[in-house]
Amino acid sequence: MPLLKSWVASANDANHPFPLNNLPYGVFSVDGDDPRCGVAIGDMILDMQAAEEAGLVQLSDAPLFDVPYWNDLMEEGPAVWAALRARLTALLSEGAAGQDMVEPLLVPAVDAELHMPFAVSEYTDFYAGKNHAFNVGTMFRGPENALPPNWLHIPIGYNGRASSVVVSGTDVRRPWGQLKGPNDDKPRWAPCARFDIELEMGAIVGTPSEGPISVQEADDHIFGYVLLNDWSARDIQAWEYQPLGPFQAKATANSVSPWIVTKPALEPFRCDTPEREVELLDHLKDCGPMLYDIDLEVTMAPEGKSATTIARTNYKEMYYSAAQQLAHHSTSGCPMNAGDLLGSGTISGATKESRGSLLELSWGGKEPITLETGEERSFIADGDTLTLKGVAKGDGYTIGFGDCKGTVLPALEDPYAR
Repeated sequence: MPLLKSWVASANDANHPFPLNNLPYGVFSVDGDDPRCGVAIGDMILDMQAAEEAGLVQLSDAPLFDVPYWNDLMEEGPAVWAALRARLTALLSEGAAGQDMVEPLLVPAVDAELHMPFAVSEYTDFYAGKNHAFNVGTMFRGPENALPPNWLHIPIGYNGRASSVVVSGTDVRRPWGQLKGPNDDKPRWAPCARFDIELEMGAIVGTPSEGPISVQEADDHIFGYVLLNDWSARDIQAWEYQPLGPFQAKATANSVSPWIVTKPALEPFRCDTPEREVELLDHLKDCGPMLYDIDLEVTMAPEGKSATTIARTNYKEMYYSAAQQLAHHSTSGCPMNAGDLLGSGTISGATKESRGSLLELSWGGKEPITLETGEERSFIADGDTLTLKGVAKGDGYTIGFGDCKGTVLPALEDPYAR
């Protein structure tokens, strides 16, 4: 599909992340007004509450955009999702008859503050990137035992905290926790010293389910995608994770990009998961291309200094797709809700420069990376800003998510000091 031309001139730039082909959904406010739903088009944001009130968008008997989140639209289902996209495309296309009515409802993006684009119902994080799992397993168990016995059969995951999910631009406070090094006799209470990121994609469930669903049904239930940074306290995790896995190490924050890129915008970029080493059971087998060719990048900027790109990879490196993750999640009969967020797990490629976490990039702290400023990092220092970026390149256009950014603040004074 080539670039779709819009009467919003900035949307026709081949390198702009928000062309008419994209139309991502977010929540914005201007000058302290109440947050409201918006659609990005070029350098502008279409005010959806105003568009609905003006009668330009009418999808339901009840208002869908009088709330500061997109969950109400999600709950309407795929037919209404498609109707909205068709209506927006008609309103914003080059030569559209209603331009004079729509133009006053556009807000310059530069003037807007962006908020969480949806209300997170529940949050599940997976461990579904093979290169990442192999690298981490090799560090702790050696290459011969790197992958757990179940890893090639099911997408491993754990239930996280929906309350930990924050929008890009939200500062992240270094956490305290119990730490115990390999040579320590007992644990100690201290700020995390090995704070890290995980480069992930987040899939947003739009259609709820009450029982097991197939991989194809799961794909149909997904509303859209965001970039996701799973901030991770590696030293806290090393002490707490056995036998039940991560807990406080993963509860500090999970940053998401501010725009939901819907599945229709990503259709031209579908691709297959990697070749299977072990045949999956029937209920998890691939039923078509379920991944996406999305270039991903991580930058790190020390406080007051320029950013260095520390990793480049691609979403197609995942071993399990979001549809397989969602289908697996449902197998026990676990109800899935509109607004559920599924983290892909760290997306790492096969080369060192494509590793999606500092744990891998510095190989557990043994091989620090050097930034363009000349500084070295094994893990995140206070004041560092980490930014995740993602784009898919089409025929004369770019699909982007908006940056997923967070700055690490120093740990608080000991909250339990007497």
